[in-house]
Amino acid sequence: MAEKLSITLVKSPIGQKPKQRATLQALGLTKLNKTVVKQNNVYTQGMINVVEHLVKVEEN
Repeated sequence: MAEKLSITLVKSPIGQKPKQRATLQALGLTKLNKTVVKQNNVYTQGMINVVEHLVKVEEN
């Protein structure tokens, strides 16, 4: 069974590149301090790498 990750948006995407804003939207992070739970897989890891300076990631 795959582990889960809690991803929290901690910095505003205002002024960031469109690709990074689209990645946050794909993750479901639309507002500051919003947390989503996602499966820990290569797709999620790739999206986290794009926006790692804007989010906080914790293992569940």
